[in-house]
Amino acid sequence: MRPRALNFEQLVKQNKQDLLNDEERITQIEMRLEKRQEANVKALRNKDLEMNR
Repeated sequence: MRPRALNFEQLVKQNKQDLLNDEERITQIEMRLEKRQEANVKALRNKDLEMNR
C-alpha cells in the first residue's frame, strides 16, 4: 500500500509505474490465453481428423 504523504510528482510517477506493471501483466495473460486457444484448436482438429477416419 502507498504511503499517505505523496506529493503530486511522486503520485504521478507511482501511477505511471503501476500502469506499466499492469500492462506487462495483461500482455502475459494475453499470451497465455493465445497459447491455450491454439492448443484447443489443435486438439479439436485432431479430434475431428480421428472421427473422420
